[in-house]
Amino acid sequence: MPLDRRTFLGTSAATGAGVALAGATASPAAATGHTRPPKRYSFTVMGTTDLHGNVFNWDYFTDKEFDDKTHNDVGLAKISTLVNKIREEKGRRNTLLIDAGDTIQGTQLSYYYAKVDPITARRGPVHPMAQAMNAIGYDAAALGNHEFNYGIPVLRKFEEQCDFPLLGANALDAKTLRPAFPPYSVHRLCTPHGRDVKVAVLGLTNPGIAIWDKANVQGKMVFPGLEEQAAKWVPKLRSMGADVVIVSAHSGSSGTSSYGDQLPYIENAAGLVAEQVPGIDAILVGHAHTEIAEYFVANKETGQKVVLSEPLKWGQRLTLFDFDLVWEKGHWTVEKVGAQVLNSNTADEDPKITRLLGDEHKKVVAYVNQIIGTSTAGMTTADAPWKDEPIIDLINHVQAETVKGALAGGQYAALPVLSQASCFSRTAAIPAGQVTIRDAAGLYVFENTLEARLLTGAQIKDYLEFSARYFVQTPVGAPVDTAKLTNADNTPDYNYDALSGVTYEIDIAKPAGSRIAKLSFDGKPIDPAAQFVLAVNNYRASGGGNFPHVARSQQLWANSEEIRNTIINWVKAKGTVDPAQFATVGWKLTREGTPVF
Repeated sequence: MPLDRRTFLGTSAATGAGVALAGATASPAAATGHTRPPKRYSFTVMGTTDLHGNVFNWDYFTDKEFDDKTHNDVGLAKISTLVNKIREEKGRRNTLLIDAGDTIQGTQLSYYYAKVDPITARRGPVHPMAQAMNAIGYDAAALGNHEFNYGIPVLRKFEEQCDFPLLGANALDAKTLRPAFPPYSVHRLCTPHGRDVKVAVLGLTNPGIAIWDKANVQGKMVFPGLEEQAAKWVPKLRSMGADVVIVSAHSGSSGTSSYGDQLPYIENAAGLVAEQVPGIDAILVGHAHTEIAEYFVANKETGQKVVLSEPLKWGQRLTLFDFDLVWEKGHWTVEKVGAQVLNSNTADEDPKITRLLGDEHKKVVAYVNQIIGTSTAGMTTADAPWKDEPIIDLINHVQAETVKGALAGGQYAALPVLSQASCFSRTAAIPAGQVTIRDAAGLYVFENTLEARLLTGAQIKDYLEFSARYFVQTPVGAPVDTAKLTNADNTPDYNYDALSGVTYEIDIAKPAGSRIAKLSFDGKPIDPAAQFVLAVNNYRASGGGNFPHVARSQQLWANSEEIRNTIINWVKAKGTVDPAQFATVGWKLTREGTPVF
């Protein structure tokens, strides 16, 4: 008997769809006095998350097959092979495939079909991620925060192109406060016993969208907390006859937030949802870009153990939730559930997917290899986390120049412009000679945009002290191992900022909070009361990384153009990149005044 793959969707302001589940069919009375063995059924739910536009095992920034130090592979083409294998082993009718969000942003492939050849154009193309996920046969996907990066029209077009629902119980229409997307979907699995299993998938996304993509969603959508929306919908799903409830949550498990009090709700709330909301059997976790094969959280009210699993980003892992059910008292009950992850580097790419999207891949490869200028010298980020390198100076120079131009002739034109930049990749490089789009784009792998914020000298000092937490405290005379020098307190590279326009030293022998020395502007100690303009990306300006002051500072200007494109267009306009025109040593690591390098 083939799987009935019809999907029943929850009420959505966008779709207007709604359904009530029929109650479970009662078991017929036994004709004999003998006790029959209980009816049992097993099925598997497969899950991905944070695919970020990866279809192929390809790095468009290096123009070669993806690889990292642990030899992971990426992409839906490899996931497809794993999915096919599981379906063959379990029987397709005994499986579901879901995703936990962040699908349409992250690679040059996804960027190309959002901005260069946009899916929103009249007679525009079908998004490669929609094509691939449709071909693989996804049953549902939660919305991720990065789904909103390109604006709601692109997201709505992507939604239209998908053969599966995009779920977001806590993505609400700002005016009606009704769900702007289906909150849930329900899937019927046909068992050999003639009694369907009804599996409800509740989608939850990240409330930080309201801050991170404020320009795209303000006045249109609001994003309340995951726990409160789960508490609203899970009982409804149970009362409507759901035998199994799975949450697909674009939210980490840790119960923390990297945005401090900028967020009205916890950013990484999946573990709290399991702990606080009864009636959930499993949670597919996303957003945090970590690997959790299997993690159990006990619900405080019922004591029931809820299994959580987060497959590694970009299609590097596939989660398997294995459910064992038993028919008891007229309905199916979860007897056992566990989780594991499969590594996509054990699989070949599915030729069905690579053939399907071969033309799109070739177009993007040709696009990123366009020559946009030349460079008089090679530059690399290899040492950028601990040295003031010209390649980071390039980002800061372009940002500061852009902000100065935007403020020219206005009230704040006379103020000095500082700029912040991070080392997003330790393998980015601008070669000597010809420079391509992928070279320039590789410096800025995120779709951040540029803002100008007003700060004082004292606030700049606080900002730098916070940034300098990144370095491991290293006493005078102790050996310095660059492999162990950074990422103190798990601070990632993208949360360490180097500032241009001022000079300073970072004394790594001192404890965090008292490391910034000789902070100067224009050759003189910085005036705590002086005003400065900070050219800053929207992630940081909205509270990303929880840096002090900037999120509450006055916004003087903002741009909707990605910083990546600003850099590309700057190189095109200049024709030649000459580090001698912008490279300076504005900061250095020291110990009691002695330079570390």
